[in-house]
Amino acid sequence: MARRPEVFVRALSMEEGRKLQRVTRTSKDPVRLRRAIVVMMSGQGQTVRDITSLLQVSAEYVRDVIHAFNERGFDALDPKWSGGRPKVIGERIRERICLIARTSPVDWGITAFSTWSLAKLREHLIGRGTVAAISRETLRRILRAGGVSWQTTTTWKASTDPDFIAKMHRVLDLYDHPPADGRVVCVDEFGPLNLQPRKGKAWRPVTKPARQRATYNRHGGVMHMLAALDLATGKIFYRIRDRKRHREFLDLLKTLRTRWPDEKLYVVVDNFSPHRHPKVRTWCAAHDVELVFLPTYGSWLN
Repeated sequence: MARRPEVFVRALSMEEGRKLQRVTRTSKDPVRLRRAIVVMMSGQGQTVRDITSLLQVSAEYVRDVIHAFNERGFDALDPKWSGGRPKVIGERIRERICLIARTSPVDWGITAFSTWSLAKLREHLIGRGTVAAISRETLRRILRAGGVSWQTTTTWKASTDPDFIAKMHRVLDLYDHPPADGRVVCVDEFGPLNLQPRKGKAWRPVTKPARQRATYNRHGGVMHMLAALDLATGKIFYRIRDRKRHREFLDLLKTLRTRWPDEKLYVVVDNFSPHRHPKVRTWCAAHDVELVFLPTYGSWLN
């Protein structure tokens, strides 16, 4: 079998030689560094066999780098360049695939499922003739390269309160400039709380974990938490109750009034109906408590 003819890099100018030396001294990318060394060694007259022996790479790799440098110059040192056959799926088709993946199956008249899996998307692409054939792994790589990933849908909400700006400024002003004559307290309810036993962890003999009966008695039932945050100290005061009516809210206000008897209370609350109950309003007016209501659908301000 005849030996393949020796391959050498084309004649290098002085400037190209200095540039190659800079690359070999300063490059932090291993691919770019290795390719530059191959070119520089070939330029010094070393054969493919010598280079493969020294760098522990294949002869085909050395030949590919030399041919690429002869054709493309220093661009061939770029790690983004790779030899081999061209991509079967071109850039326009890849963009089309990413575009289809961002749509809903309903947009294509498909009602059997509402989201694309890789298998379903693959079937759709082949069925429509977008591609003749494609594997799920190739499809996954195309989507990742195109910046398309599997994500949980998020929600958003906008306030419809006509006085949104005024109410927001009022609340933010209390946060930024607490009144000298009083105390700002943020109040909210949380629940229902599904109180049930949870499995925990403990040190036990190997293969002998603590066991807990799967069925249980819910003695407390469903509960609710009412909490108040004192902005001056950062302390939270809370209570757990089985309901969250105006009675429970009023009891919390009375407790706050007892804790700070000599200060006016500015209580920031949302528009939950118990907060606006006539008995609550009457008591607040008589005990120097001002309810500062948030804009509707603006609980994120609290």
